[in-house]
Amino acid sequence: MVIKVFLASSSGSTAIKKKQQDVVGFLEALKIDYTQLDIASNEENRMWMRENVPGEKKPTNGIPLPPQIFNEEIYCGDYETFFEAKEDNAVYEFLGLTPPPGSKEAQQAENAQKLHNGSAAEEHLDDDKTRKVAEEEEQEEGDEDRAEEDLVSEEEEELRELEEEEEQASEED
Repeated sequence: MVIKVFLASSSGSTAIKKKQQDVVGFLEALKIDYTQLDIASNEENRMWMRENVPGEKKPTNGIPLPPQIFNEEIYCGDYETFFEAKEDNAVYEFLGLTPPPGSKEAQQAENAQKLHNGSAAEEHLDDDKTRKVAEEEEQEEGDEDRAEEDLVSEEEEELRELEEEEEQASEED
């Protein structure tokens, strides 16, 4: 499967240029194979992109702006949906690709599969137990801190009383 990124090589818009660079740079960082298809210098690319972006994804004027991303003939999305997928660690899913083993997205998919199959129920029970133990320990620490503060307050009060008694005794002498 080849990811196709439709770009405009001679766009006058810095916003479009930045979006295109962001998509391409991210795909390169993840070592995802892709092909850049220029809509500025190739009328066939421009027409193909315009015809294959779904109607509900087209702007009100009907002309989608680059970058537009496809997996072969299947529309993946525009920059905004790519950015959302990137933020959600779901770029491989967005592109219709299998995430590589060890990636965050692969781990998320594995955890989702475990939850779906119910095999992670015991793990989550253990997580809940661990969380409860941690909360109880925090509560105990908080109680200990308050008890310590109370002791300090009592000691300070006793010192003040002793000082007052000493002052009264010295005044009487």
